[in-house]
Amino acid sequence: MTAPGTRHRNHCPSCLWSRHVDDDVPGDRAAVCEAAMEPISVSVHDDGEWALVHRCGGCGAVRVNRIAGDDNPLMLMRIAVRPIAQPPFPLEWLARV
Repeated sequence: MTAPGTRHRNHCPSCLWSRHVDDDVPGDRAAVCEAAMEPISVSVHDDGEWALVHRCGGCGAVRVNRIAGDDNPLMLMRIAVRPIAQPPFPLEWLARV
């Protein structure tokens, strides 16, 4: 719990999944959904800081949350390269360009 970003963590550092407990304000614990939130992507801020993009399995809400210094780096990379490893189109289409 001494790594940067662990003080207000909202997700598991191993699997990166979260729970939908906050509604409008981080830490408000006002969401009634409480469903699991899947880490679906990463986002990179202008300053280079990474954030996790979570989608709620219950209501479909999407939230962006800072990563923490002790988050599993392999899981972060696995999420980051997903669009390259599983493109939304057949790779054969690239040969046509």
